[in-house]
Parts: sequence; structure tokens; C-alpha cells
Amino acid sequence: MPRAPVIAVVGAGEAPDEVLELARQAGAEIAARGAVLVCGGRGGIMAAAARGARERGGHTIGVLPGYDAGEANPDIEFAVATGMGQARNAIVVATADAVIAMRGEGGTLSEIGLALKLGRPVVALQSWPQLQHLHRAETPSAAVEMALQLRLRPK
Repeated sequence: MPRAPVIAVVGAGEAPDEVLELARQAGAEIAARGAVLVCGGRGGIMAAAARGARERGGHTIGVLPGYDAGEANPDIEFAVATGMGQARNAIVVATADAVIAMRGEGGTLSEIGLALKLGRPVVALQSWPQLQHLHRAETPSAAVEMALQLRLRPK
């Protein structure tokens, strides 16, 4: 049986409601298309994307910075407690076939950089206009579709 595609959603631990809604929709689209969501497993955009995926019956993986799996948000189905702090960002993007990057700060920027270094396609969902080498999407549906298509391209 083929492995399901894995799509990461990365972004801020705290974000405005309209951005959280985009993340929830992205998570729902990931699940609706039979893919698995991976994220940092905590709050903000990560929690919103996981909630959207679970609302649609999808699977979620949260790669946590600490050793306590109980730190995961309630919509994380599989919590990976790494004890690695921000270094866990490498695990998030290495696990993914493609990355959807939303608003964020240094942690999100590190995930984008690591994803590009690893050859993972990165789709910016209404974010990071100043960065080159990112694919761009204006809607959650377009971002997920683009991520799924780009993951199939040879590296």
C-alpha cells in the first residue's frame, strides 16, 4: 500500500484570528485530500491546522520541542516528544513531502530554510513576500493543491 503524502504547515505560535482560520482551512484541505498533517504540535497556526485536519477525519503528527508529549495541542494524534527545542524544526520539514508556510518569525523562517536545503517544496500561503524560491498561494485550497503537485516533481 502506498504511503500517504505528508504536508507540513508551519507558522506562528500566536496569530490573528483571520490567519488561524486560513490555517484551519489548510489543515481541513490536507485531510480531505488524504494527506497527513505534520507540524510543531503546539499552539497558534499549528493548533489551527491540526484542528482543521481532525475535523475532516485526517491524521496529525506533532513534533514537540520538549520531552513531554502532553504539551501537544488536543488535535495532535501522534505526538513526537523530541527534547530538541527549536532543532525539532528540522524533523518537521524532513518528515514532510512539502511545506506550507504561513506568517511567522524566526522559527518559521528556519523551517523554510531547512525545507529548501532538503529539497522540499515550500508554498507560502499569503506570507513571506520578501523571500525568493517560494511558490505562492492565496487560498488554503490552492496551497494544498500546489504542495501535493510539487511533491511529485523530481528534486
